[in-house]
Amino acid sequence: MENYPITISTNKKVHHFEVGEYVHYDDEKCKFRVFENGVYVASFEPDDHQFLHICQNPGRIDEHVLHLLADQIEAHHPHGINDNIRKLKL
Repeated sequence: MENYPITISTNKKVHHFEVGEYVHYDDEKCKFRVFENGVYVASFEPDDHQFLHICQNPGRIDEHVLHLLADQIEAHHPHGINDNIRKLKL
């Protein structure tokens, strides 16, 4: 899968990220890698319910920005979340 852009704006700064999803990841690697200006700055991994958690933060990005970014990544991939909601309703 190709990387896709996500922009996060706070009252202090605008961040332009590129997110890459690694479909064939395992539990020892992070599923989503995040780049800013071509530099690897963070990664996320999903829990059992497909909610993302910070895996690594080598770019020392503010955690508030990372949480906003995780929300945007989750919104970009609603299929996993919808599947879990359907399973819970059954």
